[in-house]
Amino acid sequence: MRRSFPVPVVSLVLALVACVAAGVAVVVDRSPAGHRPEAVAAAAVSSRQVHLQRFPAPQSWRPTSPESRYGRSYLGSHWRSPWVAPGFDYTELITSWSARTPGSSWISVEVRGRAASGARTSWDTLARWAAKDRFLARRSGGAQSDDGTRVATDTWRTAGLASYRIRVTLRHEAGRKSPRVDLTTVMTSRLPAVGAVSAPGVARGLELAVPRYSQMIHTGHYPQWGGGGEAWCSPTSTSMVLGYYGRLPGPGGYGWVPAGHPDPWVDAAARSTYDHAYEGTGNWPFNTAYAARRLGPGGEAFVTRLRDLTDAELLVRAGIPPVVSIAFARGELTGAPISASNGHLLVIVGFTPTGDVIVNDPAAASADGVRRVYARAQLEKVWLQASGGAAYVVHDAAHPLPAAPGGNW
Repeated sequence: MRRSFPVPVVSLVLALVACVAAGVAVVVDRSPAGHRPEAVAAAAVSSRQVHLQRFPAPQSWRPTSPESRYGRSYLGSHWRSPWVAPGFDYTELITSWSARTPGSSWISVEVRGRAASGARTSWDTLARWAAKDRFLARRSGGAQSDDGTRVATDTWRTAGLASYRIRVTLRHEAGRKSPRVDLTTVMTSRLPAVGAVSAPGVARGLELAVPRYSQMIHTGHYPQWGGGGEAWCSPTSTSMVLGYYGRLPGPGGYGWVPAGHPDPWVDAAARSTYDHAYEGTGNWPFNTAYAARRLGPGGEAFVTRLRDLTDAELLVRAGIPPVVSIAFARGELTGAPISASNGHLLVIVGFTPTGDVIVNDPAAASADGVRRVYARAQLEKVWLQASGGAAYVVHDAAHPLPAAPGGNW
């Protein structure tokens, strides 16, 4: 599962106590605490400030000093973005990337901010990442709590800054191939609380043919990558979306999984998204970076925030099933396969004619129970309150993005 969210803390604690007493299973995320959207106060969707900035493949890389790691000496080059002002004082920032890391190479991603007064923060490391784990144990950057900012796994939090710039560094051994970065995105946001429930929109009556995989059938598998089961909602959801596009890895990508193991591509996704810093597979940009490598030319995968379910409907109508991050206490999500969760991911695959949400929920005990229908008001609440509308947007060339009325993709 994804990191925990305090949603709401008192009711969740009471739910957990009740479930333990009754012997009811409660899925609890094995991840760092504290991923909560910004302040809470009723507001319209238009006041939810979210901005996504795209940086296509950089062309100008500057040499940087060598670095020794794992007994190897790495040469380096870096690129820095210009200063970007999203137009509001952002309080959270999430980067995503599409990159290739041949051989023993890897990349790092850093960020710094600037206040309206001109004061600048220090550079904070968000990730050291490689597609495979043979030479680098990919990891998020750690807390780095200073100058009013801190890193919460994949999210950079501030008290409110006016602009930012990012720095991407490539590392490779002398005489070996260098990494390649095809796209970097930066999502900044400042969010009010959840307002009224959105009205059903353009995707009513539409359901995408997304394959159904259960995370629970992997319970106990590969403790070194989270142990399957309750810990693997994110790579299972990512795998469902890749399966929809016909982009799952072939046998060569999961040859190390024992023969006869169900859905071995989920094991491969878990291994490829595992964050060795917080010891879990729920790092959002690690999941989109894994997906991006598999999509082929014209495909993209990145983390953003959707303003509400009307944005999700725009994506579904375009043939793009978003992966969304929720959290809920007992009784807050009728029909869920688990009674409560403090951090969970699932795939929105469609909408009923009345606007309720059709999902593939990987927490089901088997694939037969993955498809669920959740009340629109309930799902929207546990999504927007828990993660501020966080979503993985993954699409291939055959399914281009629709226009984004909120500037968030």
